[in-house]
Amino acid sequence: MKFFVDTADVAEIRELNDLGLLDGVTTNPSLILKSGGNIADVTREICDIVDGPVSAEVVATDFEGMMREATSLAKIAENVCIKVPLTFDGLKACSAIRGDLDRQTNVTLCFSANQALLAAKAGASFISPFIGRLDDMGFDGMEVIAEIRQIYDNYDFDTEILAASIRSADHVKRCALIGADVATVPPATLKALVKHPLTDKGLEAFLADWAKTGQKIV
Repeated sequence: MKFFVDTADVAEIRELNDLGLLDGVTTNPSLILKSGGNIADVTREICDIVDGPVSAEVVATDFEGMMREATSLAKIAENVCIKVPLTFDGLKACSAIRGDLDRQTNVTLCFSANQALLAAKAGASFISPFIGRLDDMGFDGMEVIAEIRQIYDNYDFDTEILAASIRSADHVKRCALIGADVATVPPATLKALVKHPLTDKGLEAFLADWAKTGQKIV
C-alpha cells in the first residue's frame, strides 16, 4: 500500500518525507486555507519536497472553468496531480486532463461504487472514496472500498483506489486488508501506525538489561 499524507503543512510533509514513508500528498481547498499560504506557492513547495504525485484541487464547477484551472495548476510542477469532483463536468474534465494535459487525475468526493465505476471509465488515475464521512452518515465505508476493489478487479481498471477521510489506524489496516492501493492520512494518523504499548515496553526492558552489561557498541 502507498501512503499519501493529507495536509498542506509543509513542515509535516518534510518530516514524514525524511522518514522515507511518503509516496505522495493530497491537498484540498480546506487544507490550503489552514496552511495560510497561496495555493501556487504552497503546492510548489510541496512538489519540491515529494517525488510522488501531489494532488491540487480545482474549485470551478463547470468543465471550462475546471480546464482553465487545471492548466494553471499543471504549470506549477511536473508531479502535480489534478483533483476534480465526482460530477459529470468533473468526469469530463478528468478525461480531458488525461488526454490533453497528459496529467494524472484524482477524482474526489466519491461515496459509492457506481461513482467509482464512472471515474474509472473516465480514465481517473486515482479515485478517492471518503470512508469517514460515509461512516458518519451511518453507512459502511469499508464496504464501499471492498465493492470498488471487486469492480476494478473484474474489469482490470488501472484506476488506483485512494482511500480518503481516514480517521484511525484501524481504518488504514482494514483498507490494506481489502486491497486499497493508497491510503491518504493526516500526519497524526500516519505517525500512530508505529505505536504499540508492547513495543514501548519491550524496548524499555531491552535498554534496562543492556545498561546492566556496562557495554558499548561503539
